[in-house]
Amino acid sequence: MYVLMLSFIVYLQCVSLANGKTISGVFKSDAARENNGQYITRFLFHGQNALIVYKLDDVPTAKQKEAKLLLFQAPKGSDNLSCLENLSGAQLSITLSAEEHNQTIPSQPSPQVWHVMYADRYTCQEGSIDEAEKDVRVEISLFNPDAAGNPLDHFSAEEAGLHSFYFLLILAHFVAACIYIQPLWQALHKGGPMHTVLKVLSTALLLQFASTFFNYVHLARYSRDGIGAPLMGSLAEFCDMVSQIQMLYMLMSLCMGWTLSRSRKTQPKPLQWDTSPVSTALAIGAVAAQGALLVWEQLEDTEHHSYHAHHSTASLLLIALRIAYALVLGSILYQIIRAERSTLKRDFFLNFAKGCFLWFLCHPVLVLLSMVFSVHQREKVITIGAILCQSISVVILYRLFLSRSLYWEVSSLSSVTLPLTMSRGPRNRY
Repeated sequence: MYVLMLSFIVYLQCVSLANGKTISGVFKSDAARENNGQYITRFLFHGQNALIVYKLDDVPTAKQKEAKLLLFQAPKGSDNLSCLENLSGAQLSITLSAEEHNQTIPSQPSPQVWHVMYADRYTCQEGSIDEAEKDVRVEISLFNPDAAGNPLDHFSAEEAGLHSFYFLLILAHFVAACIYIQPLWQALHKGGPMHTVLKVLSTALLLQFASTFFNYVHLARYSRDGIGAPLMGSLAEFCDMVSQIQMLYMLMSLCMGWTLSRSRKTQPKPLQWDTSPVSTALAIGAVAAQGALLVWEQLEDTEHHSYHAHHSTASLLLIALRIAYALVLGSILYQIIRAERSTLKRDFFLNFAKGCFLWFLCHPVLVLLSMVFSVHQREKVITIGAILCQSISVVILYRLFLSRSLYWEVSSLSSVTLPLTMSRGPRNRY
């Protein structure tokens, strides 16, 4: 527990708490000049009544500086263009000249990405900026039409529906817990050769549930104010990271342990967690590599997503690493299955391989598959698909290690009270 708390504190120090789509900020003339316009945010508007609202603190200063918001449907133009040519490419310009102003976005048949920037009279001037000039403080809110067509929805088109998905996922976890918590607790309480694996699986599942719950809390508040609870978003990402790392350590340790146990002359126990210094070192190395890339990914993208859009170097390296892990585990399991004479054990390893491949390859495959969808659907395809696939992977591994027939083969336990058994014979009461 102490290690987890220390890791989370370090994580918060490294990752900034990003705001949502209600942005309060101070816009500076020198920052706008340096970048040919100060970038604010991006938003996927859709429908006929999409809206942008600004609230201005100091109207005289904004008027004197000729401050304005520029909206582009594509990223800012080429560096070969002049400053004025870049700014003139904006599809919509909103002058900051009132305490509050509502601007309707032009109607569009499908969701479109809009980039919001700040500029003023000094942005393209070559003269010096008066140091006495005040900065412009603005609060900007971005809205999409809700189900009734009113501009009250803070969610960008790429985020729409995730709130409901997390609610349904929490409900599914609750129902599953009500059904299986007692038999699972009995299996954990009585111990046995699979006790360590079941503890790791249960911890990973609890962390996945915690990530889902924190994401739901963040999005529930986000739907009301457009800011959400950034701490909850960071907690959700942290829980997901720990779950990913824990599962990776378990899967790598099992496969390496089985391989090394078969290479020794002593009687092997290939289905148990047979640890050794070498297998532990290899698993820790794999965990360290993935953990470093996960933190790097969070640093490059401050938006709260457990599964990112993979436009950064860290994200692409993370996908490549997951594919490499899948190939390594696949080669290990292939060698074990090829050498195994027991049909029951071969069936065990085949099902274990399915769970491993589903856990590691679902994310890269979904990222590739999302390319055929439109921009506003890609994040939802990756997020929803990855969460569901990894949940199915955990269920496969649970059923595998809790199977009565496999317990009989591995440890000569013949209890008929084990939960989630795959056998069809009569069972006593728990």
